[in-house]
Amino acid sequence: MEFRQLVGKDASAYWELRLEALQNSPEAFGTSYEEAILRDNPIERVKDNFKVKENYTFGAFEQHTLIGVVTLLQESTLKMRHRANIFAMYISPKARGKGIGKALMEMAIEHSKESEEIQKINLSVVSSNKAAKNLYLQLGFKVFGTEEMALKIGDNYYEEQHMSLILE
Repeated sequence: MEFRQLVGKDASAYWELRLEALQNSPEAFGTSYEEAILRDNPIERVKDNFKVKENYTFGAFEQHTLIGVVTLLQESTLKMRHRANIFAMYISPKARGKGIGKALMEMAIEHSKESEEIQKINLSVVSSNKAAKNLYLQLGFKVFGTEEMALKIGDNYYEEQHMSLILE
């Protein structure tokens, strides 16, 4: 198993995993699969995102296949640079239960701690995703709010819990 920050050459593999995530777990992401596949030059856009300062996407590879990702994005404004956000956390179903999500989150947290500026990490999780919520709680995140009807897929609404981790 290899864990590392993703770079431009990983953009295609990331995009494939992203589309898998949007199909397998639509309630976990603000973007729909239908919207994603309509994007112009998605792989080039992913490459560009990987180059953005304070935007870090970490990946887990099994036999050179990308099987898990998480993105850490530091806020850019002067008053909020002490905060970062976790986005796009996903582990392929065939790789779940092996501690990959925990390892990726620990990478993001460790990277934040090494930063001179980041003091707090925020994330949102669909309340019904017990495995993800339990992982975040285990890592020290605390719920600070609940948003009813945060996402709507068809006729179904999903509640999200907002969580944060204050870095020591």
